Amino acid sequence: MDKIIVMHRGALRGKYRSEGLARIEAALKQLVAADARRGLETQLLPIDMTMPMKALGLGPVQGLPDARALKQVVDAVVKARAPHYVVLLGGPDVLPMVPLRNPAHGGELGDSDPVVPSDLPYACDTAFSTDPNRFLGPTRVVGRLPDLPGASKPDLLLQLIRASARHKSLPREDYLTSFGLSADVWQASTRLSLTNTFGHADQLHLSPPEGPRWTKADLAPRMHFINCHGQKDMPEFYGQQGDDYPVSHRSALIRDRITAGTVIAAECCYGAQLFDPALAEGQWPIALRYLGDGACAYLGSTTIAYGPSEGNGSADLLCQYFLQRVLAGSSTGRALLEARQKFAGERTHLDPMDLKTLGQFYLLGDPCLQPVTFAAHALTRTKAFRKAFAGVQDRGVRGLRREKLERDGRYLARALPPLKSSDLPPSSAVQAAIEPMLKESGLSPATCSRVSYRVVGAPGQRRIHVFKGWNAARLLALVVTEQDGTLLHVRRMHAR
Repeated sequence: MDKIIVMHRGALRGKYRSEGLARIEAALKQLVAADARRGLETQLLPIDMTMPMKALGLGPVQGLPDARALKQVVDAVVKARAPHYVVLLGGPDVLPMVPLRNPAHGGELGDSDPVVPSDLPYACDTAFSTDPNRFLGPTRVVGRLPDLPGASKPDLLLQLIRASARHKSLPREDYLTSFGLSADVWQASTRLSLTNTFGHADQLHLSPPEGPRWTKADLAPRMHFINCHGQKDMPEFYGQQGDDYPVSHRSALIRDRITAGTVIAAECCYGAQLFDPALAEGQWPIALRYLGDGACAYLGSTTIAYGPSEGNGSADLLCQYFLQRVLAGSSTGRALLEARQKFAGERTHLDPMDLKTLGQFYLLGDPCLQPVTFAAHALTRTKAFRKAFAGVQDRGVRGLRREKLERDGRYLARALPPLKSSDLPPSSAVQAAIEPMLKESGLSPATCSRVSYRVVGAPGQRRIHVFKGWNAARLLALVVTEQDGTLLHVRRMHAR
């Protein structure tokens, strides 16, 4: 099986009535046919119907599904059918995300997200849990085709299904130009990300002074990399220069300006949060406006995200790894899996900020779509080759890729040490070294929150301490690694 589309007919019927469900199923039938023409065998899995669930050894999921039930279904279908792509149909109000515990949570004085809504667990073969340490080794390609929260008509979902059916890959040259957007204070970090991805940062826009009234020409490139501030339930991103936080990007202002097939990586806080437009005076979440205007993939965060002001880390890395893999010819879903594995695999352990980063970023869009045409060998263009593999596209080779990615993910799950919460404060030597750094960052121990962890299985006594607090309107964090009572490493992170 190439692709499974997981859906809950009852949830869709409850939201869109029987007429809306019928239109969705008709569009899905067309998508299945379009996938077949592309050499993809696609199957719908209505998880609230008896017969398809019986084939998986499960009963139907009655009523609105919860995350535990959905995770059990995804695990069962992967075990039984081994699909190369898993598509979750609908937003979190239709098919829920897993509420992972936020390892960086700091209450009112720090990171205010108590949980991290996440699709990462569906991409892992570990059983259901809300502990982010259980999902260090993703093995599956998973994406979500979202709908609009609070909507009574399925217009957006229908549009995205039909756009997926029409999608065509393009030459790499069509994706080499980019729209880069950064808060002015983070321009050094963003320039590095763009250079790492495209070889230069010539097309970087800074806020202030630019934005949010971008022209169609500004937004025409098919690659968008955005490193700005975001806020919960807001349809805007924000720049920063000193204490000035102007709007840099607004959902309503990008309508009819996005080129079909655009791919976006937004490392902003709440950059891919899907909220009811009624909470924002009718304005859509910016991620859904991008998709509704023709983008084929959007990578973003459900909660507060982190990165440094200079250099790269956390959200910077995951976003650029994703775009790099898209440029190399990966499907958008495989690009995210490869980016997650690269991000986790480069570290001896994941500190709380990186652990949150791994869980909070997810893919909106059909994961089987391949924006950039794969640069194949000359043999693949011969008549004999095409005849031998007619109708199956690259199913066999894709299966080999999935086999390797599954093996790599399982290795990471075994190799990376988990974090265990600890009440022990830093050693006196580490505390003495950290306090001047807090002061120079505009923070003080009295107004900071702290969370501490022990790195289970690491050599000696390795502990991680995260000090979080507010400098003016900015949330900052110092991530401190302590080894056997000695300061080993410190990095300063800014909430995006």
